[in-house]
Amino acid sequence: MGDAIIKRNPHPDFNKVEASRPELDAKSQFRYTKTVDADWTFGEGANKLAKDDGDKKHVTIDPHEEGRPAGFNYKLLISAIVPRPIAFVSSQAPDGTKKNLAPFSYFNMMSHDPPMFVVGFASGLANAKDTLRNVHDSGECVINIISEHFIEAANSASVNAPPDVSEWDISGLTPKYDCETVKCARVSEAIVSIECKLDMLKEFDSEARPGNKSGCMAVFEGTRFWVREDALNEDKNMVDPGVLKPVSRLGGITYARVTEAFEIPRTDFDKDVGGQEGVEKIQKQKN
Repeated sequence: MGDAIIKRNPHPDFNKVEASRPELDAKSQFRYTKTVDADWTFGEGANKLAKDDGDKKHVTIDPHEEGRPAGFNYKLLISAIVPRPIAFVSSQAPDGTKKNLAPFSYFNMMSHDPPMFVVGFASGLANAKDTLRNVHDSGECVINIISEHFIEAANSASVNAPPDVSEWDISGLTPKYDCETVKCARVSEAIVSIECKLDMLKEFDSEARPGNKSGCMAVFEGTRFWVREDALNEDKNMVDPGVLKPVSRLGGITYARVTEAFEIPRTDFDKDVGGQEGVEKIQKQKN
């Protein structure tokens, strides 16, 4: 779906809008805060932020109702399923040509044993763009995680360039050909990169255009992890978010930073809830 149809950019003159905004606070450091309600107890439901929401109504939407463009579902979902991690995928054709670099926010981790990842593409194989074609033909790629220090370059790689134009050149990012299990390059500037082998591809039938394939899901297995030393702990099992400074996607053309977080311990049924007796106490308090 092209920008002319989707209209991701809501600003007729984006440069003017951006010029009116405050400078990004590059000095802000990742920090932890308390949770919204540190005194919350079992059975209380939503916290104090929801105190005025009781009378607010919901609207139901049939994604396939007559007259509703598929693009409306796209705009709605990318503004609702947020923040989304971004897979910055580097790939190449089996013969080493058609080297490609592109960001995808239809992305997430599915499993750790084995390490499995999913990336969604907005087309079927018949109309595959460079990344999907390369992945299909070569069976491999590198998923790089985007950080603040190269967000502009990463965004530029989403350009609708013809197949013979390399996003590596447009972005100015550095391909590093030292991967151990795949032939394509990782992004040298990325703090975290994952070498991947293709596990499966699944196409989706279009509801808006019957008989056509509108999307494709690629499932990958991670075969090597690359992490910059200053972001990795001694046990090699934790990445520091204050060093990684990951960038995520929201709706439209909006990206988000990670500058604040809070921790909430995972609940133990017997120790914290009090087992079945504790559940019964909670139920009595509600009645």
